[in-house]
Amino acid sequence: MLTPKYPHQDTAPSATASAVEVPASGSAVPAPTAPLANRPTVQLTPGSALALAAGGGAVVLVVGAVLVSMLLAVAITGVSVALVAVVLRLLLKDLAKQR
Repeated sequence: MLTPKYPHQDTAPSATASAVEVPASGSAVPAPTAPLANRPTVQLTPGSALALAAGGGAVVLVVGAVLVSMLLAVAITGVSVALVAVVLRLLLKDLAKQR
């Protein structure tokens, strides 16, 4: 599962080909470079940067409010369960005394 995967022998580059060919003059031929992809660049204007920051801040506030409300719901549930446990304990203790 964690072993590296090597290409098949027929697709691997041959070991006899050298990475840099040296011509008879003695100077090294530069390696060919990969062509640059024609991807659109994103230009941020001050207004769009401000909108992006405001949107990020709004997301942080909404997520924070949701997390705080979930924590509050868990705390209220815990207190309710503890209160029910105390009441049941008192009722069972009182029921045992009456026998």
